[in-house]
Amino acid sequence: MVRRDLEKEIVGRRIKDVEIRPGSNSMKIIKRHGRRKEFQDLLLGARVDKIARLGTWLVLELDSDRALVIDLGDTAHVLKTSASEAIATYTHIVIGFTIGGQLRLIDPKLTGEVFVTPTAELGALDGGLPALIDPLGAPLAWQHFSALLEQEKTTVKDLLMDERFIRGLGDIYSDEILFVAGIRYDRQSHKLSSQDVRRLYRALIEVLQDAVKARGTTWGAHDFKDLQGDPGHYQLELKVFEREGEACRRCRTPIARAVVDSRENYFCPQCQS
Repeated sequence: MVRRDLEKEIVGRRIKDVEIRPGSNSMKIIKRHGRRKEFQDLLLGARVDKIARLGTWLVLELDSDRALVIDLGDTAHVLKTSASEAIATYTHIVIGFTIGGQLRLIDPKLTGEVFVTPTAELGALDGGLPALIDPLGAPLAWQHFSALLEQEKTTVKDLLMDERFIRGLGDIYSDEILFVAGIRYDRQSHKLSSQDVRRLYRALIEVLQDAVKARGTTWGAHDFKDLQGDPGHYQLELKVFEREGEACRRCRTPIARAVVDSRENYFCPQCQS
């Protein structure tokens, strides 16, 4: 969703100035660069040609054969503003464009990172290799999805949370997907029936598409904001996540919570098997 918004707002714009806000904390955001000036010089004068994703990272491809990579971590967000708008607390980077407007990176807990790299080296970035499945990217035949599940001998919740398998789901979407699919968190992925796999695949696509339409999920520590600084609305549609003891919206059975290896799992004992 943020990628699509960036595509509409800044593609074709040329970078006029780059400010790393004063304070030692801001340098942690650009830790791959030794000095502010090094980071700034790599961006100044470049035009944004394309917005892409690399796993959960946002990638701004530039006409200089470089790319600005933004890892939002758990707490960062990017904000598109006018140059005259007051700068919010915890703003670490401000990028100005020649035809007006700014892109600002805000991160209260410094969990994000921003760096510039040659475009040709994007595929080799450590930790940035694409997962086997990108549910919001190229379509995947459910038969291929089934074959991938059969190769992984672990619980289906652990697999959905594994970013080497599917990028960017997290606890909220994993629990919601499993509820829609009618599958318990502790089922073994390689033992799912063909019907289970079909339901899981449909639920994966359905939940993520609905979340995008609702502009994301802003819930507790998941302080998501879109490019305009507005919170998402998908939290209003959550069926099981953090609803322990509340009635299931499908069958009225109380939602249960199970903790396994310090991971919380929310599910309906009646609807999921």
